[in-house]
Amino acid sequence: MENMIKVFGHRSPDTDATSSAIVWAWYLKEHRNKNAQAYILSQTNTEALFVLDYWDVALPEILETVSNDDNVAIVDTNNADELFENINETNIISIIDHHKLTGGLRTDLPMEVVIQPYASTMTVMYNVMNIEPEDFPREIAGLMLSGIISDTLEFRSPTSTPDDKNLAEQLALVLDINISEYADQMFAAKSDIGHFSDEELLRLDSKIFSINEKSTRVSVLETTCPQMVLDRKDGIIAAMPKILQDDNVEQVFLFIIDILKQEAVMLIPDNNTKIIAEAAFEVIITEDTITLSGIVSRKKQILPALTR
Repeated sequence: MENMIKVFGHRSPDTDATSSAIVWAWYLKEHRNKNAQAYILSQTNTEALFVLDYWDVALPEILETVSNDDNVAIVDTNNADELFENINETNIISIIDHHKLTGGLRTDLPMEVVIQPYASTMTVMYNVMNIEPEDFPREIAGLMLSGIISDTLEFRSPTSTPDDKNLAEQLALVLDINISEYADQMFAAKSDIGHFSDEELLRLDSKIFSINEKSTRVSVLETTCPQMVLDRKDGIIAAMPKILQDDNVEQVFLFIIDILKQEAVMLIPDNNTKIIAEAAFEVIITEDTITLSGIVSRKKQILPALTR
């Protein structure tokens, strides 16, 4: 049997990254006759756990390492900083993503690369797979719907496209599920952060970027109850120096996204963060938080503001 293809997304797996690894591994096995297995690279969030339980899908194993003998398929990222340090020593079979082209990934042979401007990796995969919604197994259709709802914040995010919404509506029709009612359950699960430590919250939905030539961890917490996070503000700020040290980054920013109000609260732990935030979002900051009206997307709003 050919070497197994290990399918995984970025290091802080959210609903889209977790589900898309499962969906792509299913497609490789069932429609391309490949030996493929889905993995996650670290603990996933409570929303993803809810989704897997709802659709009766097993949580993928955590993949600790990769080697030059491994065949891998990467989903929901093309950023080498979000993957293993030795990712370029593996045999990368495919990249299926919806983020901007970051660079840093290299291969010795040609590979399949599909990057399309949609809110969810699921919409990109749907375009590649050429399978009608009614022909997906129920659990696969459920995971695809969940990925779209999560990454679009039920179509509230500016990253949402008509294609994302159209696919979600087709999947919901086949599944006989009410999108709004199901989204409410997903977001309630995502808002349940009680058992995470302050450090874990900073890494839960987090990505590393170079901002002003500084390695920066940009974290978001999407919730319908931002006060639950703000009640832990002091502890989260106190945990930031350890994140800087342990993760070998120079800056860490946290944005608490209020899904319902469609705004973000950014923590301002120090003067450096204050200066950067004031310039990026054209605001005046006098406290250790700042509310940013209309800001809900890291990809389309937060990062462009921080890097302009």
